[in-house]
Amino acid sequence: MKSKNKISVIGAGFVGSAITFALIQSGIASNIVMVDLNKDKAEGEIMDLAHGAAFVKSVDLSAGDYKDTADSDIVIITAGAGQKPGETRLDLIKKNVAIFKSMIPQITRYSPNAILLVVSNPVDILTYVTYKLSGFPAKRVIGSGTVLDSSRLKYEISKEFDLDARAVHAYIIGEHGDSEFPVWSSAFIGAISFHDYCETNGLDEEKLKEKLSKNVRDAAYLIIEKKGYTNYAIGLAVNRIVEAILRDEKSILTVSTYNSIDDVYYSAPNIVGQNGQVIKICPKLTDLETEQLENSKKVLKEVLDQIDLR
Repeated sequence: MKSKNKISVIGAGFVGSAITFALIQSGIASNIVMVDLNKDKAEGEIMDLAHGAAFVKSVDLSAGDYKDTADSDIVIITAGAGQKPGETRLDLIKKNVAIFKSMIPQITRYSPNAILLVVSNPVDILTYVTYKLSGFPAKRVIGSGTVLDSSRLKYEISKEFDLDARAVHAYIIGEHGDSEFPVWSSAFIGAISFHDYCETNGLDEEKLKEKLSKNVRDAAYLIIEKKGYTNYAIGLAVNRIVEAILRDEKSILTVSTYNSIDDVYYSAPNIVGQNGQVIKICPKLTDLETEQLENSKKVLKEVLDQIDLR
């Protein structure tokens, strides 16, 4: 019998474990399976998490192989190789493409109706790879994209203005990487535009935009410099995406989705529900923002043109 709200997490590293912890805390899933090439690591993580059973909602936790992921509603992919000293970004991508060529067919074999949620980096490239290798409809293959980056922007704005981050409405779009950018033209503080808020409070808008953008862009680098990796916030971000899917919330999130015209995955505001992406609802952009988005897509296309998916 099929379990209700079954989620499989591929990868038992820092990110996969943080995601699993966030899912358990939220109580959204009734069955979570963790798979990793290092089976002992996956088993150890599940044992550790399972021992908190008395403090969370009931959930069936297990570590297993791909066959144990059968009939998953969502498969979250965090697995992949890390970048080694002297290795280029393209070298890393090619190595991860090889891993995905082995991994994706096994995932789709056991869960042909699942939604595939890619978190592994570079997320836009590997979500595109997953889409091509899986043969799934594009709407059922999404990446975590800039959901976390958008949260970082909201946090930075809320900290600057001493506000609740949930009252800030702002998005980072494009590549999850150095070419991403904030859509300032549609950023709001409650019901007031970012522009009007700055004007009303006598703030230097352009200087503030530059500062906030840099803080968001450098956030992951700074965390990695200090602790070696990022994991907690992405765990929360992925849990938020999972909630939107399993509860069919029709929430607006900046997940990475497919653009058939450009044949590329990138992040923009999307309505997310039980079937994955419902529709992309990117706001009207200024000329500068349009140029930035085109540049971001170009960066991604140049990488895709250098990898072999045969």
